[in-house]
Amino acid sequence: MTNLIRCAWGDNDALMQQYHDTEWGVPVFDSRALWEKLMLDGFQAGLSWRIILKKREAFRKAFCGFDPQKVAAFTEEDIERLAANADIIRSRSKIKAVVKNAHAYLRMQEKGEDFSQWIWSHVGGAPIQHTGPIPTRSTLSEQISKELKQRGFSFVGPVIVYAWMEATGIINSHHPDCFRRHALSF
Repeated sequence: MTNLIRCAWGDNDALMQQYHDTEWGVPVFDSRALWEKLMLDGFQAGLSWRIILKKREAFRKAFCGFDPQKVAAFTEEDIERLAANADIIRSRSKIKAVVKNAHAYLRMQEKGEDFSQWIWSHVGGAPIQHTGPIPTRSTLSEQISKELKQRGFSFVGPVIVYAWMEATGIINSHHPDCFRRHALSF
């Protein structure tokens, strides 16, 4: 797709274009997929998203397809194994956060709280159509971060949450001239 106007970050290279053009900002309603993306956004903290995209399949393999049930069963040995895995980001604190967050996700389920319904209820079930300069955080991302932490999640600060909400289409932050903006406006 050439000669299309994209968000500036999505015009860097083929990998970022593909992600921008087909995935970023598309509303995600599947609870497990939302959880996976939140975990990947946690790994991205301090790094470029391009690094995460290049390693995404390795992350999926390492974390059993981001199946919260399987990840919650990880032991200290599993954490050590992952911390030595050069195919993923080897941050012990981020790896431990994913395991902790699997437990928090499952506790929500046990209480009858669906992850997708919970997050989408914050925006009335439809994406926010953001206009103006793009912030790195918002009042809403601060609120959601706080609520996630109250549920036992970690590595879910307001900047990570805002990026996650953009990636999963909870907020449509595509530039007004970007060809994806209109396609994702509901």
